[in-house]
Amino acid sequence: MKSGTDTFVEKTSTLYQDFDHLYLNLFSTGSIVILVEGDDVTNPAALAGMDRIHQIAQNIPGVIEVTSPSQVIKDANYRNTGTRVIPDDADTLDSLIASDMPSYIMPDRTHAVISVVFSGTTSDSMQEEILRETQASIKFAEFPPGYKIIVTGDVAFNNAMNNEMNSSMGTLLVISVLLMVLVLYIVFKHVRWRLLPLPVVLLGIIFTFGAMGYLDIPMTMVSMAAFPVLIGLGIDYAIQFHNRIEEEFERNHSAADAVIETVKHTGPAVLIALIITALGFVSLFTSSVPMVQDFGKLLLIGIIMCFIASLFVGVTVLYGFHEVSQHPLFTKLNFRKKSVPGSKKKRENEVHKPDLTEKLLEKMAVISMRHPLIVIGIAGFLCLGGMYFDAQVPIQTDVQTFVPQDMPALIDLVHLGEILGGAEELNLIIKTDNNADPRLLEWIDHFSSHEVDNRGHIYSSSSIVDAVKSMNEGMIPDNSQDIKELYSQIPEVQRERYLHGNNMLVLNLGIGNAMGELGLEGIKDLTHIVEEDIRWMPPPPGTSVTITGGSVVFFTVISALTSGRMMMTLLGLVLVFAGLLVIYRDYLKALTPVITMFMVIGWSGGLMYYLGIEYTPMTATLGALILGVGSEYAVLMMERYFEEREKGASPEEAMKESSVKIGKAIVTSGLTTVFGFSALIASPFSMTSNFGFITVLNVILALLASFIVFPAVIVLLDKHRESRKRRKDEHALHIIGSDGKIVPKEAAF
Repeated sequence: MKSGTDTFVEKTSTLYQDFDHLYLNLFSTGSIVILVEGDDVTNPAALAGMDRIHQIAQNIPGVIEVTSPSQVIKDANYRNTGTRVIPDDADTLDSLIASDMPSYIMPDRTHAVISVVFSGTTSDSMQEEILRETQASIKFAEFPPGYKIIVTGDVAFNNAMNNEMNSSMGTLLVISVLLMVLVLYIVFKHVRWRLLPLPVVLLGIIFTFGAMGYLDIPMTMVSMAAFPVLIGLGIDYAIQFHNRIEEEFERNHSAADAVIETVKHTGPAVLIALIITALGFVSLFTSSVPMVQDFGKLLLIGIIMCFIASLFVGVTVLYGFHEVSQHPLFTKLNFRKKSVPGSKKKRENEVHKPDLTEKLLEKMAVISMRHPLIVIGIAGFLCLGGMYFDAQVPIQTDVQTFVPQDMPALIDLVHLGEILGGAEELNLIIKTDNNADPRLLEWIDHFSSHEVDNRGHIYSSSSIVDAVKSMNEGMIPDNSQDIKELYSQIPEVQRERYLHGNNMLVLNLGIGNAMGELGLEGIKDLTHIVEEDIRWMPPPPGTSVTITGGSVVFFTVISALTSGRMMMTLLGLVLVFAGLLVIYRDYLKALTPVITMFMVIGWSGGLMYYLGIEYTPMTATLGALILGVGSEYAVLMMERYFEEREKGASPEEAMKESSVKIGKAIVTSGLTTVFGFSALIASPFSMTSNFGFITVLNVILALLASFIVFPAVIVLLDKHRESRKRRKDEHALHIIGSDGKIVPKEAAF
């Protein structure tokens, strides 16, 4: 598992260097927040409870500081009386609170905040350990009756979100497998051992995990979406081989001949589909986000492993099962009441009657071929309209909207935000030759005041200047030596938050809940405004300022994920076309699947706009996934179509035969994928639910395009090419006579 900054941005990028290497490593901290609620948090008994939490929490390994109302009061009382205790006298307490208590620690008399602070570089596992120890400390606090203690903050929220996601995903995966079993049992009933494709594709997934470990490809939050996609693609490979070998068995081939014919015809078709799918996924490597590139690697490895499992394991197992079923002992025991496919008796006495699915597929193909221009015209119009509206589909970036809205950890976090406001920041890293330069500190003081006073969404600022002024009667000394002496008196934990060595400082600008209030574009605009202000109010010569922070990284990553999604998809289409052209050296074979998938991409964007579905980081790469899944269906249909054409069938006959023979296998794999993904729609997480819904929608659209648009396109183009070839051949057999008339060559001579 990998979730660091380097999964979002390249390590060589300036963004990574500024945020991860400089800010996170040198200045940042994280915290677990304990919110105390009661009728009067200034009650000495309540303050004593907070103090007990403080004493326990500051001894937790990894904790660098604890801030609490009790500590503020004890420090203030020590300065006044020389004793570090919480006064029992109410008037004394009120006086100390009024003069020394920061509002972010005690916003009112009914709320108090204890912060357990740790380094920003603390690992996720260590943060979870600190959270558990903090929660345990509350048991020893012994608050008076009527007080409510809430442990919240980003760490608590993320921990609860991960637990909820893990528990819900386990249930959803079980439902998904059961639905896949149900579909295979119902739709794939024309073959024996109809459930076999599922364990075959799961074996391919296991191979994929092994390859990831061997090649050191990490799991990220985007990679998690790959496995349902691989199940959908991989099960199609298994079904295609399964369907064709059963068809060969029914032709009374020996088992060995059936395997040879299956591998000979289906192997290349599925391999070509795999190559074209892979080319669609290659477009993911153009992303500037490393975890999207890893997502592409995972998909490429996954489809190869699923192909290997289907070809070598699936076909081998089917061969073995068939041999066993033909054994005399098997027949005597009467394990099967139906005739075994491949028996001569069945071939002679039974005439295959098309079922409802086959009739429907043939009917769709016939209608499509009879009215090709109408079908292509309507599909093209909807595609272009969908691509236009796709650009207007909103992008959802607020993580809090992705989780169940009734999740207690979310409710607590929102409640904290209502009391204290948001805690998002813009972090300005200042590089200088002398961090004790009075001119620099004056600039920081002046600039931060200007931003807070004049920029509506900048609410606060914090820097080393605040500590210097508080220790020097609100003034900044006019020489470096005095400033350095003040630096030495500041507690090390506080000093390290704002200073590093002699040449680096940080200025934090609090922007509240900017992600929720402004969105991505708003934060981007606010960052540009601050950059413009720095140009108008430049720091002293020899000083540089870089704006970074979690919000800046986040909007940069989301922009990279979403803004280039259409270009990524179009690049995938170009790669697919080029790949097909190289493989077939035939413009018709290269163009037909591309046209079909182009339609699906446009339809998908239009439906998302119409249904009011937002793009999320998980669904932003769906264009490449549509291309990968849909092109497979189109290539398999095309391969079977030209196989029938080589046998002498007309375009219409070849298309009808293809729709019935391979179409049923495609419908089976498509419905298996649809039902498998439909389980995700029930997820309490909106991001997962939307991903499941959109994937189901896109697979259905790909199926419709394969059986409605594809027949119209390929038959129209094939007949047009055949007509041109016929005219060319006729022209080659005739010449123009002396009287200007066209006559056969034989007559001319």
